[in-house]
Amino acid sequence: MSNCALTACSFALAIACAAPASSAGFGASRFDPPQGPYRPPALSPAETYARLDRTTCEAELGQRGIAFVRVDSARGVLEPVRLDGALHGVTFHSELPPAERGASVIEIVDCRLVLALDDFAAQLSSHDVVEVVHYSMYRPPSARWPVARTATRHPGGLAIDAAKFVKRDGSKLVVERDFHGRIGAKTCGPGTGPQPATPDALELRKIVCDAAEARLFNVALTPDFNWPHRNHFHLEVTANSRWFYLH
Repeated sequence: MSNCALTACSFALAIACAAPASSAGFGASRFDPPQGPYRPPALSPAETYARLDRTTCEAELGQRGIAFVRVDSARGVLEPVRLDGALHGVTFHSELPPAERGASVIEIVDCRLVLALDDFAAQLSSHDVVEVVHYSMYRPPSARWPVARTATRHPGGLAIDAAKFVKRDGSKLVVERDFHGRIGAKTCGPGTGPQPATPDALELRKIVCDAAEARLFNVALTPDFNWPHRNHFHLEVTANSRWFYLH
């Protein structure tokens, strides 16, 4: 997340404030428990992936046939790997020259985010996207960060700043150029949309809104959020969380 001081608490507070008031207390209607055994709501993909340990996550990568290279250690990252191939025909890489990517820390990613990106790539393939160019995935925490402590967002390898979507014919959807949003505007849902509503802007909007609707990421920030996000989508899996934030 570029130059952003957001915290999980602020996201949680925003969601709590939007929740309906409780009917408990005087005048509350009688509660009738549901019939049959209690079945908790199914976990979303983001929630499911966030709960995986390294062994289980890497086993899932193997089941999906995802090529990866294990990273022995990346401070702050629980399950660090490097992608070693495409996901559903879509490659994810930084703007660095190909020869430099294999040694760059910004190409390290937590295994759990890879699973979310694999689902995202399946959606992107329907748009004929073959490359996602990002500004970074992993950004190491400060030198004061304890070696054994896992981090969140970029310091935990759990977020990607996706800036460009390259199609098979070589054309590009560039977030900074084509999103056509407005800071503070709602991103998805009725009454929303880019201004002007060019074909590229509409397609970018569908890409991020479809991912949000499928709950592939706990957090999706767009140029509608603030100025630091004017040129990318920040897509994040958040461990131990059942909330989602889209803007």
